[in-house]
Amino acid sequence: MNKRKTGTAAESRAVAYLSEKGVRIVERNFRNRHGEIDIIGYHNGYLVFFEVKYRNSGRSGSPESAVGFYKQWQICQVAAFYRCYHKVSWNMPIRYDVVAIEGSEIRWYQNAFEHIG
Repeated sequence: MNKRKTGTAAESRAVAYLSEKGVRIVERNFRNRHGEIDIIGYHNGYLVFFEVKYRNSGRSGSPESAVGFYKQWQICQVAAFYRCYHKVSWNMPIRYDVVAIEGSEIRWYQNAFEHIG
């Protein structure tokens, strides 16, 4: 399986998992010139921007460790654009979550990082 198919399959697993946990998914793979947000949804009154990271095993590091400062900055830039583009109120609370998939295990980190402006 190539990397794109593997990533799409991991995102689909994350969507199914998050939906089971009560997340209302509103968008997948939202892109602009700064980057992409894998999943966007609502959970417990928050607009949530999800980054999904997959690793087959821990040999090359944990999936969550791949969401470094630059990736967080990119996600925040795309999220700000999303909020403007969709006219989301700036009073709407937001959250940045990471879904780490390692083999068959899924770990969901809520409020994984703060907004980087």
